[in-house]
Amino acid sequence: MKVETKADARPAVKTGADVLIESLVNQDVDTIFGYPGGAVLPIYDALYRSEAEFEHILTRHEQGAIHAAEGYARVTRRPGVVLATSGPGATNLVTGIADAMMDSLPLVVLTGQVATTVTGTDAFQEADIMGITTPITKHNYQVQSAYEIPRIIKEAFHIASTGRPGPVVVDIPKDISANPCFDTDESPFHLPGYQPTIHPNPLQIKKLCDAVQKAKKPLILTGAGVLHGGGSEVLLDIAESFQIPVTSTLLGLGAFPGNHELFLGMAGMHGTYTSNMAITECDLLINVGARFDDRLTGNLEHFAKNAVVAHIDIDPAEIGKNVHTHIPIVSDAGAALKEWKRQMKEGPDAHESWLAELHESTRENPLWFNNPPEGMVAQWAVKQIYEATDGDAIVTTDVGQHQMWAAQYFQFKRPDRWVTSGGLGTMGFGFPAAIGCQLARPDETVIALVGDGGFQMTLQELSVLQERHLPVKIVILNNQALGMVRQWQEEFYEERYSESLVACQPDFVKLAEAYSIRGVKIESRDEFESSIKGLLESDEPVLIDARVIQQENVFPMVPPGRGINDMVGVKPR
Repeated sequence: MKVETKADARPAVKTGADVLIESLVNQDVDTIFGYPGGAVLPIYDALYRSEAEFEHILTRHEQGAIHAAEGYARVTRRPGVVLATSGPGATNLVTGIADAMMDSLPLVVLTGQVATTVTGTDAFQEADIMGITTPITKHNYQVQSAYEIPRIIKEAFHIASTGRPGPVVVDIPKDISANPCFDTDESPFHLPGYQPTIHPNPLQIKKLCDAVQKAKKPLILTGAGVLHGGGSEVLLDIAESFQIPVTSTLLGLGAFPGNHELFLGMAGMHGTYTSNMAITECDLLINVGARFDDRLTGNLEHFAKNAVVAHIDIDPAEIGKNVHTHIPIVSDAGAALKEWKRQMKEGPDAHESWLAELHESTRENPLWFNNPPEGMVAQWAVKQIYEATDGDAIVTTDVGQHQMWAAQYFQFKRPDRWVTSGGLGTMGFGFPAAIGCQLARPDETVIALVGDGGFQMTLQELSVLQERHLPVKIVILNNQALGMVRQWQEEFYEERYSESLVACQPDFVKLAEAYSIRGVKIESRDEFESSIKGLLESDEPVLIDARVIQQENVFPMVPPGRGINDMVGVKPR
């Protein structure tokens, strides 16, 4: 009996799906995250027949696929590619699409759609993914003929990865992917309505240089734009040349070395006291690639009131949107930093008194946590992980207490090591994002530092670790609670813990073992300290159920409605 080979299965004429696969190859795609279904079966058949040298990663849920693609995009700065079927397959991607839009991550999301002959009839698994995703994408397309697939794919990758990065959805009806395609549009594309400003106006940079010369208390605020623009080295050079202190947004961590003497720590709701007071007291605030979101600024009435504000951002809509800007600079952050360096004049005074004031503030108001003799606190565990890896690891998180503790206590020394859900704050993000990071960076240590609540939202992706033998290290900081919800209920709802304490949990060690993954439960500091380095250095996947004290809170904290200069929990309670 003859066994059919891929060559035997090839149709005599290319289909729209074949053209799609070829177009992805032409974009140097090496990895696709996806889940098959009826409307994309022609694409999966073409993928099976193709000799393309990229991998398809079968996640166990579409949400896992898109978060993995986000992790891939975050550490490579290249578009992550996702493939899902119509209807529920596409709608399961919506959270990840919105997450990528908020955090400016480049994605190309390919969704199947019902055939054009039944579009609009409420056909089986039909959903208006164009209408659903228009508010949460940088752009979206619905393919009208196979002829236009090459042009659309080229445009999609270009739009996703240039300017302010973001997700682009390409919706492909089943009959267009299944039917023969005799001709395609291979002409160069031209997008006259999409011409992002990449390079800064030199005169605006001159204004910035003049402002730096005059400033007595300058401060640089780094955002994710520095990372997207590859500007970290130039930023370091500038800060050291002028001795300007640096603070960071949550997503900007790693843009400037976290262990550098000029780095003040993260700013914002759970930022350091020194960072927040530096923003309050500075006379020049230079925002490089951040969008002044509410978790950074607090009550805008009290934000940087003494400062001349310079704002470098590739998205002109962000400049002046929340904070009045005196020196607007529309540009890629990396390009703007290079022009700033080129125009740099002789340095002013070294801001010695300003730096001395800030360093004294850091000594008097360091980050702190309770460390009782019994039990284990999460902040201490994060510090142990940092020391065990010497900070040389890619760390992913969900949202909540564990996320803030990682941001506070893991000093990111290099760019593209911190992968978290910032703007949307998505539970379930951390673990699948770690899978994408590990596939993109197979030689790196990748740690999914997650809470027990968020991990249970996407834990089915343990199958991917099992199948692909990916050495992701999952550290569950398990306080048997929805920690940040519990903290807010304690602080602002008179300790009415409505549905935030979660004592009923699976046995995470047995769960890991069910997927043939090593699971370890750790309940004491001695055990954690003695074993963590070996567990993290293992060349196999490991799940660590670290039982931490439930009552710990994230401090300092800016309560809702207050300015960032009005923090609680600055001193030990």
